[in-house]
Amino acid sequence: MAMKVAFVLLVCCCALARAAVPLTLDQVNRMTEEEFVQSLAKTFENGAWILQRTYQQHRPFATVKELHDKMILVLNSATREEKIAFLGHHPEIRGAVVNPDISDHSKNEAASVGLDALSQDEFDELERLNAEYRTKFGFPFMLSLRRHSKDMIFSRFNRRMLNEVDSELQTAIDEITLITRLRILNMVSGPGVPKTTGSLTTHVLDTVKGKPAAGVTIELFEVSASGNTLLTSAVTNADGRTDSPLISNQPLRIGTYELRFHIGSYFRSTSRDLVADPAFLDIVPIRFAVSEPESHYHVPLLVSPWSYSTYRGS
Repeated sequence: MAMKVAFVLLVCCCALARAAVPLTLDQVNRMTEEEFVQSLAKTFENGAWILQRTYQQHRPFATVKELHDKMILVLNSATREEKIAFLGHHPEIRGAVVNPDISDHSKNEAASVGLDALSQDEFDELERLNAEYRTKFGFPFMLSLRRHSKDMIFSRFNRRMLNEVDSELQTAIDEITLITRLRILNMVSGPGVPKTTGSLTTHVLDTVKGKPAAGVTIELFEVSASGNTLLTSAVTNADGRTDSPLISNQPLRIGTYELRFHIGSYFRSTSRDLVADPAFLDIVPIRFAVSEPESHYHVPLLVSPWSYSTYRGS
């Protein structure tokens, strides 16, 4: 019996693994219209008509980017009424967590930014913003959650409430573009993939010795009004860098971050005679903001026991 259960679990796991493998662009180009719509249905919430028109008007596709670009061309070419009706079928951001009828993509995107663990005050504020936004514009608030920190979601909500209706309608469509660009890459592989990821790196230089600082502990936090969240930690190698980027293979969330460099312990182990007790500099915090999710951010630290400087590098 145990062997039978194990076999069933193995079969299920293999099936899930196969389901997670993206379609190739060649496979997509060979599909019937029905297969095309069914296979890519999770790209849009209730957007089968976009897929149908894309298939009918623009197939075949030379690159993955062209596939997505043509989908968005269809959406942007729709009538104003079609766009509003399409947006109206989307869940509110809060609803993306609690509504069982929406796609797994929306649920995962909301949970990834912490919207499944809001405080009561945050929940009430989001409810208020959702209601005011829908009353003014007639459709729910659209935002690519994977490109924003939780604090920036609230900030964008309040800022966009000042927009005129037609301007906000286009902003919402632009956000759908960003949301679906990330989704299509999970579904289709092939040439010409659009850029959707950024990266964050650092480099520590010991200005006393004039060489890279090895063995410096670094912590990266996301800064939030409700408290800072530790995202990762690392120790610099012989080149004064971390072995891998602090963030990579995903969009950098628009928001505020803080790097904490444990400089005191580094200099106590390498230049003890230069370090006071207690050390003048112990943990050096560098707080910075990310505004370009698909860009590379390099935040180096030039440091001595008494001073430090930083800049945005390349």
